[in-house]
Order: sequence, then structure tokens, then C-alpha cells
Amino acid sequence: MAESPTPAAEGVRVSKLMTERGLASRREADEWIAAGWVRVDGQIAVLGQRAAPDAVIEIESRAKVEQAQRVTVLLNKPMGFVSGQAEDGYEPASVLVTPGNRWKDDPARIDFQRGHLRHLAPAGRLDIDSTGLLVLTQDGRIAKLLIGDETRVEKEYLVRVEYTRPGRLPDSDLQRLRHGLELDGQKLRPARVSWQNEDQLRFVLREGRKRQIRRMCEQVGLKVLGLKRVRIGSVSLGPLPVGQWRYLNEGERFI
Repeated sequence: MAESPTPAAEGVRVSKLMTERGLASRREADEWIAAGWVRVDGQIAVLGQRAAPDAVIEIESRAKVEQAQRVTVLLNKPMGFVSGQAEDGYEPASVLVTPGNRWKDDPARIDFQRGHLRHLAPAGRLDIDSTGLLVLTQDGRIAKLLIGDETRVEKEYLVRVEYTRPGRLPDSDLQRLRHGLELDGQKLRPARVSWQNEDQLRFVLREGRKRQIRRMCEQVGLKVLGLKRVRIGSVSLGPLPVGQWRYLNEGERFI
């Protein structure tokens, strides 16, 4: 029996290559390598191993079956819950993912299992004062798609505002919201911003800086009274009630 290769001093980590090729998340890659489910150029990979950028990587079917069983949850987050870890006495939104809070009209044919809560992590943030669509997933590929500086997935928000200056918001400032503002010394990407009614704006962004919409509005004299995320990519919040959740359907895709 051939010996497993020792980690090479040069090249790229195999786990990183797998992530870059969209085969797995970094955590999945490490787990699969540790389980002996990954081969590099025909040899079983070991943790920490490096390989040439064009190395042939093969994944055993067991890993792909396990990956397919990982779930993604869509939650209509209420105010008062944080997206990630508990902080300042506030609970994480994940505590709402219980059998009792599952939407009765969830079309997904998935039976709830306690294992679905393991490693269920938010794919992006939603402020404690904001409501709407929050994605929680076990699938590292979805997390990579939705978060990070390189994401190009649209996120749509309905924002109730109050103008704090005399008169109405000038068209020139509406245009600045679309393109022309900076946060923390960095220019923001172009956004789509339009009036839904006399006190509500619709924002469509392709980035997610911390409290971005609230800080954008402050720069043009708008106070945010309410913020709700209604869409991420091709997946909409729809009629999902506040505080309830459903599974991402097999046929649903964010892009």
C-alpha cells in the first residue's frame, strides 16, 4: 500500500484549491481530507498538504452525498435578534429555527432533524434593528457565494425614512445614494435606489458594509425608521411570516 504524501513545502494548500474550484467550503475541504475522501494526482491527501495549482483533485462520492444533505434555512428575522453570536444580552436569530417556528406552508419536502442545526451559520448580517430575509446555512458554498467583499449577489431592501432637513430630499441627493457616497474612506459600488411611496425607499445593493443603508441615509439627511430585507439574489422573502422559517427548496438558487 502506497504511503500518503507528506505536506509539500511549495504550492497551494489543497483545501484552498478545493475552495477556489467551488468543490467545497474550507471547513468541508478540511473535513473531507481528514476523512481520507480526497485524492490529489491519484494519492490520498493529508491535512496541510500543498499541491500545484493545476493538480488533479478527486472527491469520493461519500463526501458529495454528505454535502447534498446539508440544509439552508430562510428566516424572516424579527427586530431584537442578532444575526450571529449572542451579544449584549441579545439572542442569535438561529434560536428561532425550531420545529414550532417552521412555516406551515413550507413547500420543501424535508423532515426537520436536530442535525440540521449543527454548523448552521448566517450567510451575511442583518442588523438587530432590521427585519426580513436572513439566510442560515450548513453549506459553505452558499456562504461563500453570499458574503465577502467579492460577492455580486443583489440584496433588496425596503426602507422607511424621514427627511430631517427642510423640504423634500433633492433629486441630486437621491442620485448620490445611487452612486457617489463613501463609507470609511472607500467608495461604494453603484446601487439602485428609488421611491416606493412618499416615505419608503427601495435599495438594491451588491455589497454589505456594516449598517450600510443607515449610514448612507445619514449622509443625505434621511433618518431610517424601518428597514426590511425582502430579497437575496433570486430568492424572495415572499409571504413568510415574521419569526418563522422555511427550508431552501431543491430548485431554488440565489443566482
